[in-house]
Amino acid sequence: MVGRVQPRQLAFALPHAESLGRDDFLEGPANAAGLALVDRWPDWPNRVMLLVGPEGSGKSHLAAIWAEEAGARSTSAHTLTAADVPGALATGALVVEDLKSSAFDERALFHLLNLAREDQAFILITAREQPSVLQVELRDLRSRLRAIPTVSLLPPDDQLFRALIVKFCADRQLSVDETVVSFLTNRIERSYAAARQAVELLDSEALRLGRPVTRALAAELFRNA
Repeated sequence: MVGRVQPRQLAFALPHAESLGRDDFLEGPANAAGLALVDRWPDWPNRVMLLVGPEGSGKSHLAAIWAEEAGARSTSAHTLTAADVPGALATGALVVEDLKSSAFDERALFHLLNLAREDQAFILITAREQPSVLQVELRDLRSRLRAIPTVSLLPPDDQLFRALIVKFCADRQLSVDETVVSFLTNRIERSYAAARQAVELLDSEALRLGRPVTRALAAELFRNA
């Protein structure tokens, strides 16, 4: 008699809430400059500031904290159009998220910066690249962007990296012990994105297999890491 094949459990990508409040932000030397920028508002060196850091480094979290404090609206750089500019600055403060080369309307951004100067509005721009690396065709905009003061977020140190893994697990309501955190800390790439992706994989595989998140499961998934 042929044995019956056990059907695989389907894993559904359920939405989860990521905590973006001030008390939920994980502080460390890597992001101290970014947190200081948010905390010192409105005493900024310039009304337009650029927050630069790698994927997952907390730029959006810091922007959300500032937006709450400043009453700022938020928009993505790639969706901003010239027609949107007056409304975007209606509250006198705006977050422009994820500015990257060749992925935004240059004339719209130039219009935004000009109107912000006229209205004395505050703008916080987030990006993964330094202004000098961004590919910008409009010479005046390129010059304007490179003149904006930049605050950089750095790769996480050991303590912050461990705390990130714990937070990402908590955001997904995953119960993990110290052995899981230690294993991941020593196995995966030391980056914000890698920590998030590792927790996402643990969550989805634990759900698919109907197993708890343990060191044994982590070892199976990351044995070749």
